[in-house]
Amino acid sequence: MEGRDGDPHEEWGVLNPASARGPDGELYLFPRMVAAGNYSRIGKARVCFDDAGTPVRVERLGVALEPAEEWERNARTAGTEDPRITWVPRLDAHVMTYTAYGPLRARIGLAWSHDLERWQRLGPAWFSYDPNLGTDLNLYPNKDAVLFPEPVTAPDGRLAYAMLHRPLWDLSEVRDSERVTPPPTLEDSRPGIWVSFAPADEVEADPVAALPRFSQHRQVALPEQPWEVLKIGGGTPPVRTADGWLTIYHGVSGRLIKGQDLQPHVHYAAGITVHDADDVTRLVYRSTAPVLAPELRAERVGIVPNVVFPTAIDVADGAAHVFYGMADSRIGVARLTPTPAPG
Repeated sequence: MEGRDGDPHEEWGVLNPASARGPDGELYLFPRMVAAGNYSRIGKARVCFDDAGTPVRVERLGVALEPAEEWERNARTAGTEDPRITWVPRLDAHVMTYTAYGPLRARIGLAWSHDLERWQRLGPAWFSYDPNLGTDLNLYPNKDAVLFPEPVTAPDGRLAYAMLHRPLWDLSEVRDSERVTPPPTLEDSRPGIWVSFAPADEVEADPVAALPRFSQHRQVALPEQPWEVLKIGGGTPPVRTADGWLTIYHGVSGRLIKGQDLQPHVHYAAGITVHDADDVTRLVYRSTAPVLAPELRAERVGIVPNVVFPTAIDVADGAAHVFYGMADSRIGVARLTPTPAPG
């Protein structure tokens, strides 16, 4: 999928989609649509397959969510960006996590839908204060959020809905006079993957009130390999496998220019993590080499060169298709063939 000529909503491209199966069994993408000035909306498109079951094109179906509230807007632009969608059977609903690009830069927004047609905002994610961290997670820009589809065991032993997310400790992103201020308990200030929990009984009793409220924050992973030396972040919604919860995440290397939205000197690749089936704070597997890296021209040339950014996975009829952003300009698809984790 590429930006459509003459469509002002797609002037800067389409990228980083969520995916979901509708009540009709059809597969839908929810791409980030970028207008001039980096103004982002979330669209909707039906995926069309060939006779071999390969996704080959899309049918556009309009806009699913666009910046409509002040926490999704700022003085320069606005954004509902980079969605992920998780089907949560116990809520009989699809839950969308997305990046709201507002006055405090990136924040996590949540919305839900029972039919993929009407989306209700649940508001920004709120993180309870944890004195063991020595800071307030609500101070920091945060993005790359994705929800697990069923309750897991939280650190306190209760069943909870877990959300992966990626705080950014550099507060100069919000105010020029500030600095990098990670929690004092951290030895490494590079952005990594965290998980927080919302109690399942509270969420299932009142999803609108309880689902955006998270506690028991834990760091799960930091950059380890040269291809992810700058930062890592969550990608596709977790899929349960025999080995645990499989996700495809992104890692970044290269050079960042401070204060710039579109980074020309970075390299985004993708790896695999498998979280323990019940204790999702623990990884049982993590790939040391990328499973997807910028190789095609469409991945190397674009608004931001050298980017593959997986955000959606569809598992059906024995096949797993991963949808990803290509050079911040277009959307590609790759076929994933899972194998058992070593050991």
